[in-house]
Amino acid sequence: MNRTFFRLAAALLASTAGLVASWSASADAVTAIQVLREGGCGGRLPAAPALRRNPLLDRAAEQYAAGRTAEAAAEKSGYRALATAAVHVRGPDAGLIEAIQRAGCQTVTNRDLHEIGVYTSGRDTWIVLAAAYVIPSRAQAPALAMRVLELVNEARARGARCGTRSFGPAPPLRLSGTLANVAEGHAADMAAHDYFEHEDLAGHTPADRVRAVGYGEKLVGENIAYGPRTAEDVVQGWLDSPGHCENLMDPRFEQMGVAFAPGRGAKHGLYWVQDLVEPKT
Repeated sequence: MNRTFFRLAAALLASTAGLVASWSASADAVTAIQVLREGGCGGRLPAAPALRRNPLLDRAAEQYAAGRTAEAAAEKSGYRALATAAVHVRGPDAGLIEAIQRAGCQTVTNRDLHEIGVYTSGRDTWIVLAAAYVIPSRAQAPALAMRVLELVNEARARGARCGTRSFGPAPPLRLSGTLANVAEGHAADMAAHDYFEHEDLAGHTPADRVRAVGYGEKLVGENIAYGPRTAEDVVQGWLDSPGHCENLMDPRFEQMGVAFAPGRGAKHGLYWVQDLVEPKT
């Protein structure tokens, strides 16, 4: 048993030594990490694709050096991040591979992270890795609406507790193109004018907006959200909020329209609007 252990240890050390030998002492931290990703940290982990250097993440690495978290540093630097990770190492250039291996080999070889930024001061190197968040396009809106509908109907089928109120199973909702257009108009207006309210800047309520398109209704409900980037996140957020959850579970509602609009400028999240209606018979 001991002989087997020593053979495994020797193989790992030999693999690491090969990585170091293949790396020039004059190379920077990016090169060191690319070598580690290609070799899977000396064969301990699956190999990962090369990272892209991003100047925004270089700024994020400097912000990370100043004490911010990786997520806050990326946000401060204007990088729209879906996921972030960071590593801080100290030592001479010639020892960067070993230092990164000790500090966070699993982090820097994460296949879900695609871009990198680095900031160096003296013997210290701060590294930020990230995956960029890509804003959904208008072409993706129908698929996202269907996913929201699916998740909402799953919740309605099983019933839910909304704060202090319990709701039994409710009939499934149906998508309405007319209501989707109403929801899209309000989401786009909030994004364009940087506000977050059910009542728009002209004083129109959700019911007013539904009636304005000629839709006959008995009852109108509306859920809005700012920030979530996926259908899963926005529906879960609504379920976790008692008032929004009650709207989702109300058995009187029969039809739904949902839409999103990206925030402008420094705002990186999505504005979501869901209109729920009991139509006139």
